[in-house]
Amino acid sequence: MLLLFGEVKKLSLRKSTKDPRFYIVISMIAAIATIVLELYGYFQTGSIAILSDALETSVNLIAACIGFWALSFAIQPPDLEHPFGHSKAEYFSSGIESILIIISALLIVVEAIQKIFTAHHLEQVDLGIILAAASSVIYLSTAWLLFNAAKRLRSITLKADAYHLLSDAWVSLGVVVGIVLVKLTGWSVIDPILGLLIGFQIIRTGIKMLRETGSELLDRALPYQQQQEIKNILFAYEDLGLKFHAFRTRVAGSRSFVYFHILVPGQWSVQRGHDLCEEIEIKISAALPGSHVMTHLEPIEDPISWDDEGLSD
Repeated sequence: MLLLFGEVKKLSLRKSTKDPRFYIVISMIAAIATIVLELYGYFQTGSIAILSDALETSVNLIAACIGFWALSFAIQPPDLEHPFGHSKAEYFSSGIESILIIISALLIVVEAIQKIFTAHHLEQVDLGIILAAASSVIYLSTAWLLFNAAKRLRSITLKADAYHLLSDAWVSLGVVVGIVLVKLTGWSVIDPILGLLIGFQIIRTGIKMLRETGSELLDRALPYQQQQEIKNILFAYEDLGLKFHAFRTRVAGSRSFVYFHILVPGQWSVQRGHDLCEEIEIKISAALPGSHVMTHLEPIEDPISWDDEGLSD
């Protein structure tokens, strides 16, 4: 824990609010605090639902450590071997986290099934409710912080971690409800049944995250709204008689790439064409911060079927 606080201090000296790793360290500290609470709650109450939540939080901690490594690698500048940068390293974190989530959920399901068919009694129910509620508060506050940072820094790692924490918050709230029902009814079997349901829900979350990671690795295009922002900039130039085709976009972690060809009158000078390309690239970069725009200049008189690859949807 002291090492983590030391890492936060180091990052804070380098404008930490602009470094996504700062938020990952906060997530790690929150995970450790929650694990301590939940394991204490499990040993005091014997609740399988609380143990399930603790195992899931352990996955959060491992995933956060992997996320810290991935972000440290992703922020490295482009080099000769990686001319487009290292931003895709964030997907390794997301993929590993998804697999760990599924594994931990399977362990929860096995433990819950065993408890359903064996004698099981909860102790200190009130304490269990308090600790589960406290865990939920930690999850929600940390998720809110990471969501805001992910949006501002355009980090898929922070976004994945935030969604994971939000899912855990709902799980903890479910644990509170389950323990309250055990207290009101005296039916201890509700606890392992709830743990079983939590396990299945966590498996569902892990599979969803794994699919999203796989989709992003296949160079998904920019969201429709962002593509329209780019096209609106280009449409203004079409009114001046210019044309565009071979429009392509892709996302790689926090970086966005935009490609297209610009068709101008053949009698234009190289300087005039270059100035136009630079003007358009600057406008798109201003509209989509963090994007990398690459253009190719062509004479409009060339016999190419640019209509088939133009800006139309």
